[in-house]
Amino acid sequence: MRIGGGKLGIWRRIKRLALTDVGALVRGLKADDLEQLEQLLIEADFGVPATLDLVEFLESEVRRGRLKTEADLQGALVDRLAEILAGPTEPGVLAFAAAGPTVVLVIGVNGAGKTTSIAKLAHRLTLEGKSVLLGAADTWRAGAVQQLESWAQRLGVACVSGTMGGDPAAVAFDAVEAAVARGVDVVVIDTAGRLHTQDDLMTELGKIVRVVGRKVAGAPHEVLLVLDGTVGQNAVQQGKQFAKTVTPTGLIVTKLDGSARGGAVVALRRELEVPIRFVGLGEGLEDLEPFEAKRWAAGLLGDRE
Repeated sequence: MRIGGGKLGIWRRIKRLALTDVGALVRGLKADDLEQLEQLLIEADFGVPATLDLVEFLESEVRRGRLKTEADLQGALVDRLAEILAGPTEPGVLAFAAAGPTVVLVIGVNGAGKTTSIAKLAHRLTLEGKSVLLGAADTWRAGAVQQLESWAQRLGVACVSGTMGGDPAAVAFDAVEAAVARGVDVVVIDTAGRLHTQDDLMTELGKIVRVVGRKVAGAPHEVLLVLDGTVGQNAVQQGKQFAKTVTPTGLIVTKLDGSARGGAVVALRRELEVPIRFVGLGEGLEDLEPFEAKRWAAGLLGDRE
């Protein structure tokens, strides 16, 4: 799992700001040290709640004398960060339906990498031996249907689509109905990249959820919210707005390549209280990886330039 960073790794910046020498751990961290640490983590997109959690934990551990060396401090921070990030033991395993097709609804704003993430997910599922059908229910954005149809053709999977400006719930219903008729394992439904200011599109999203639920019991079995990891707190706010209409079962955090600050993942997990299921680390079909909290924490706080 590759993790993008800034000009200098977060751990090295922590050492520069708060640990001018190992003796600082013995004497205890000063208020200025803690304030600078808070600022550093917030600037790295950790968000305020996660930042306060980490700083309070660090201050408590140092005060109790449990951290004697830089290695102690680094290890403790990695462990605490992994606890914050922890989610399902197998984040890449979807909740498959007991009978009939598994319905996966994919939501998120335009530009977050939603359609590409759908293609990557479909590719991953086919490699696992699952038959997949795509539902192009984003009838609002020009070119969205054609984009998903192109991916379906490239992947060799079926795609059910509607016309521009058509009823997205009807497309979703038709996609699930086709999956039932053809005995398809998983149907992945794309939706319009709505914003919280677009009440009509949020209403449509709720309608899609109700429609697929009437066709297949328990559907949608997964609601995956795609968020752009490079936009920091904007992604957190987007997530909160979507949750008002439909509760996500997991996050796909995208664009976490060399240009991204991985701290955004911490803010999203801590503030949305939704498990991170996958991270997008590039443009290739293989660049969708199950999220592993411990590895991510270790990479984020690794001693690298």
